[in-house]
Amino acid sequence: MFRKILIANRGEIALRVICACKELGIKTVAVYSEADRNSLPVRFADEAICIGPPRSSESYLNIPAVISAAEIANVDAIHPGYGLLSENANFAEVCETSHITFIGPPPEVTRLMGEKEKAREAMKAAGIPILPGSEGLLASEGAALEWAQQVGFPVIVKASAGGGGRGMRVIRNPEDLPSLFHAARSEAAAVFGNGDLYMEKFIERPRHIEFQVLADKYGHVANLGERECSIQRRHQKLLEESPSVKVTPELRRELGDRLVSALRRIGYVNAGTVEFLMDEDDSLSFIEMNTRIQVEHPVTEMVTGIDLVKSQILLAAGERLDSVLNGDPIEQRGHAIECRINAEHPETFIPSAGKIKVFNAPGGTGVRLDTAAYTEAVIPPYYDSLIAKLITHGKDRDEAISRMARALEMFIIEGVYTTIPLHRKIMANPDFRAGDFDTKFMERFLAEQKAAK
Repeated sequence: MFRKILIANRGEIALRVICACKELGIKTVAVYSEADRNSLPVRFADEAICIGPPRSSESYLNIPAVISAAEIANVDAIHPGYGLLSENANFAEVCETSHITFIGPPPEVTRLMGEKEKAREAMKAAGIPILPGSEGLLASEGAALEWAQQVGFPVIVKASAGGGGRGMRVIRNPEDLPSLFHAARSEAAAVFGNGDLYMEKFIERPRHIEFQVLADKYGHVANLGERECSIQRRHQKLLEESPSVKVTPELRRELGDRLVSALRRIGYVNAGTVEFLMDEDDSLSFIEMNTRIQVEHPVTEMVTGIDLVKSQILLAAGERLDSVLNGDPIEQRGHAIECRINAEHPETFIPSAGKIKVFNAPGGTGVRLDTAAYTEAVIPPYYDSLIAKLITHGKDRDEAISRMARALEMFIIEGVYTTIPLHRKIMANPDFRAGDFDTKFMERFLAEQKAAK
């Protein structure tokens, strides 16, 4: 087992990893920017090292600074959390070279899954369904038009190195293809340093479903079931739940078995999430894999009883999957929902930095709050606006929604704007409560809210 772990992240996920390490008896080292000097991860870690100025590029994304801190603290392993360096294969390789265990998959697997078109090819070869699209990267505008005519409009071009909706354009007719193709390529090159694009058939009203997996170093893979992530705005998730009301036990079992086989084939290790789009016929097609812990991992923990962060650490330390899972069968019990509480105006979505003047955390049966916020904490303007994750669990979806509505009502944050009022309205929405939604839900919901004023 590891003696000491450095956490190469900040905020609630850094605190979440500290909690897991404390339960395992592992010492922790927090790295922080000057803006996070008074953060809870700094307070609760066994050691803390400042690695630079507030901007991520000069601190949390500064690989030499992170590795230097790890060497100074003499750690055995680094947990990258999510975002930042978590899917950076070069960082994982530097960790290996420095004889520090990277808590995640091998660099070559991270790199394979990070190149979206290669990931599509690998999953297709392993028998996982994918959306109709181009075979390989699009070499030119002419090649894009040729593939679009084969696939059939509308299509979507995506950045091979991308994510988060960047370097992505929906093309509905041949006339719009030249300008949208070049806009996607330019954005991809600017954001990711790689302008490569590929193409998929565009589904007008899909649902976004993802499967959580765990894998050890000995070829054993487990499917922990799915999460529904269709409530999103501009490709950024706002709310997640598990299980999905649209995934049947038969589909869950059949696709889960295929995923186990596919991930064993590519040599996957540690935690990961395989993401799919569900079309109007309830068919699932692979879109990408995230080779890290997800923001929404708590809903899976709530329905399975499996601590995913502790599992990551144990698997990275060489434990066998059966031992990590205690030999118990994986079952989904009840229903869980997570609301991402962002420091944003609930109507304009403009980020809201500043000092929290009042912070009242909700509690009660079936309520969990993952946060590093507190009264007098300062929300800096330099990072992602996520400040808390509110999770509820119930015997069924109705109870989970009722508990979430009650918890949101009792969650008080003053001093900065938050999305708590937005989530309260979503909980009361009849379509959401009926499970009748897709990835365009928020567009319709916000339009209705605006029209009602």
